[in-house]
Amino acid sequence: MYRALADAVVVAHLAFVAFVVLGALLVPRRPWVAWIHLPAAAWGAAVELAGCICPLTPLESWLRSRGGGPIYSGDFVEHYVLPLLYPAALTRSLQVALGVVVLMFNLVLYGRLLARWARG
Repeated sequence: MYRALADAVVVAHLAFVAFVVLGALLVPRRPWVAWIHLPAAAWGAAVELAGCICPLTPLESWLRSRGGGPIYSGDFVEHYVLPLLYPAALTRSLQVALGVVVLMFNLVLYGRLLARWARG
């Protein structure tokens, strides 16, 4: 049970990261999404820039430890999803760069949206 919960946390974490990076793409069709996306993007960028650990990471670790660690190797989540969230070559410089990229990408997307809305 704990292992399944840990896998669910990792999938939710990946979905959150994808939303932080790409959520502004949903705003033109659903403007209310901006109210959720802007704080999420700010949080994601702040975590990267400050070098903090997202609370989902220790939760996932705790669940895995309660579940006795991996039951078997080779599952989808551990081999395909976890490396996306926790790259082996992640340095502090790369982490800051990722935070800046997330900020710039979203600033460009929201800037284009605001320009389009201002034109009518």
